[in-house]
Amino acid sequence: MKPVLEFLNISRSYKRGVVVLKDVSFSVGQGEVVALLGRNGTGKTTLINIALGLVKPERGEVRVFGMSPKTNAAAIRERIGYASEDGALRGGETVGELIAFHRKFFRRWNDALENELLNRFGLSRRDRIRRLSNGQQRQVGLLCAVSHYADLLLLDEPAAGLDPAARREFLETSIQLLNREGTTILFSSHHMTDVERLGGRIVLLDQGTVRLDRDLDRVRGEVCVAIVPRALAPNGDVFQHAAGCLRVRAAQQDWHVVIEGAPDDVRARLAGLIRNERIHCAAVPLEELFVELVGSERQEDL
Repeated sequence: MKPVLEFLNISRSYKRGVVVLKDVSFSVGQGEVVALLGRNGTGKTTLINIALGLVKPERGEVRVFGMSPKTNAAAIRERIGYASEDGALRGGETVGELIAFHRKFFRRWNDALENELLNRFGLSRRDRIRRLSNGQQRQVGLLCAVSHYADLLLLDEPAAGLDPAARREFLETSIQLLNREGTTILFSSHHMTDVERLGGRIVLLDQGTVRLDRDLDRVRGEVCVAIVPRALAPNGDVFQHAAGCLRVRAAQQDWHVVIEGAPDDVRARLAGLIRNERIHCAAVPLEELFVELVGSERQEDL
């Protein structure tokens, strides 16, 4: 699969000694839908801004359509759509004026897609921006971001703050409709239900690095959590070296071991390490797996 977006050993800090991204590498192939996950402060927004050419990495390289944003900014911008949680709508007082403003910057505007989105969202070109709901304003922003037939769509928590019905409609349109058109999509979200419904693959950032990069179906079927009484293994390091171990954390009187494999296979594997079969092992929902992998502490996103 030909990569549309490539992050190659990206590192970035904002304060001395505070690393936001550390040697982050992954690529997004043509037509893929990839969910970017991580706690606030793990660099999701920074990574998207690096792809847009708005932030420069301290080390490493990003390539978009095989080009560098530093030297091919205009050519790349023509083919990218971007929407975010705090995206402001500038360029007109009505929906029609805003569309006309954005249309001037792109040679490849898709009238059919514009009309389809207007109809799907129930918007009129005569609607005044300031009178639209928060959800409708996000929809207008999405329309303007993608109607130039974007080859790559970057979404940074674009549906945050919307009610569940509005969020679902927004994301289903942006991801399912546009991916049908062949658009490659990288989106960040804190809502695991959205990710499970829409993502084809997840990339999980933790402490500035990629902790997990896997197709969502494989995560559901090939990663589980084992719970081992700490009395049976005083030192959790014994599990760190087990094949497929992704994380070990202490939780009250137990060790929680996130590990690749089917529950029965993992149980037998870990029982062999500690010579005891008092191990509970099960597949868990994505949200619970997320907490097990990165913990529940929250930091401010960058």
